[in-house]
Amino acid sequence: MKAWAFLAAIGLSLSALLPLAAAVAAPDAVLIRNATVHTVSAAGVLEHTDLLIFDGKVADIGHDLKAPAGAEVIEANGKPVTPGLFGGLSHLGIEEIGLEASQDDYSLKLGSMRPEFDVSLAFNPESVILGVARLGGITFAMVSPSAEAGGKGAPGGTLIAGQGAVAQLDGAIDPGTHALFVDFGGDASALSGGSRAAQFMLFEQAIGEVRSPKALLPNDQRLLTPAGRQTLLGYLNGTGPVVFDVDRAADIRQVIALAGREKLRAVIKGGQEAWRVAPELAAAHIPVVLNPLDDLPTSFDVIGATLENAARLNRAGVKIAFSLDDSQAHNIRKVRQTAGVAVVHGLPPEAGLAAMTSNPAEIFGVANRNGSIARGRPADLVLWSGDPLEVTTLAERVFIAGQSQPMQSRQTLLRDRYLEKLRAHAAR
Repeated sequence: MKAWAFLAAIGLSLSALLPLAAAVAAPDAVLIRNATVHTVSAAGVLEHTDLLIFDGKVADIGHDLKAPAGAEVIEANGKPVTPGLFGGLSHLGIEEIGLEASQDDYSLKLGSMRPEFDVSLAFNPESVILGVARLGGITFAMVSPSAEAGGKGAPGGTLIAGQGAVAQLDGAIDPGTHALFVDFGGDASALSGGSRAAQFMLFEQAIGEVRSPKALLPNDQRLLTPAGRQTLLGYLNGTGPVVFDVDRAADIRQVIALAGREKLRAVIKGGQEAWRVAPELAAAHIPVVLNPLDDLPTSFDVIGATLENAARLNRAGVKIAFSLDDSQAHNIRKVRQTAGVAVVHGLPPEAGLAAMTSNPAEIFGVANRNGSIARGRPADLVLWSGDPLEVTTLAERVFIAGQSQPMQSRQTLLRDRYLEKLRAHAAR
């Protein structure tokens, strides 16, 4: 059944749900009293601490702070406050329902290399998925494209997936946060003529078209359009990170060498065997965005997969961030579960929290507003019911840029609507 037909069948009006994207009306000031504040900064964890939000920013952090007139006062009773969480690399706002193709805007189905393809232009700030993610404490995420047209190795895909950008879950795309996404490895072989060696050959050819345009003869077959060459040139000049989706240790070494030759701001996505080359990654200052749940040899690219990947990389000095393998946006709230698994397998708890907050904020250029708590910074934070690394913990309050967010989603509205009808029916 089409998504619109389903909504019509249950009599649900989408217009009634759109206000969920807006922040809840709130006073100018909010005082959170007696919290355990995880600053995810050099200040560390501050116990029995008050936090004052005013004019969208963290105005003060300390003890026995006074609430300004008219301020909302929240008694935390020792509960944790953390920065808002990173939702990983996903199709947030560019895919609503996986079975509804008209709402899937994450890939270019032309089968050609188009670095200029920017999926953030299709981002929908009214997507109902944003409310679902906010309920999980997610306040920012990387809206990212996929290289394949309709599944790994599907016809029509391309190695250079295009560009994505960071979205704040109040519905805004952050300017200047674009990243280029490239798919390498065994699962991308069908996109490169059947050989992973061809992936590096084609990518090097694309770089050559940018670096040495005069070397091209009139009848040469070019991979890139003029706009594509201009876009790739920006990334070769370091204007944004280039995210390589790759798992096998040997392929990661090739990416490290490529990044060194071309002076790329490389990021490894996936990296199931990254622990095997951890010293090289640390020396090259290349971060890894990984899923700590990966632990099975599902292909020859990931024979070395282990639940200790995050801990080993962290010990070697590699900056890590967490993201689920599943790019469907309704699942990004589950990132806390991945952090908990990483901690159980040797990653220090504060490093697990950093991998969902400050690290991705630094990797993708939003550390000025996301990822840590400090005086004068935008108030991007979450008050939790308990340990944020416990899956039974819930987000009680979420603030983005100091604005309290609605703690409801399309699902909770449907639940409440039909629970009310059930109660009314039972009372007859």
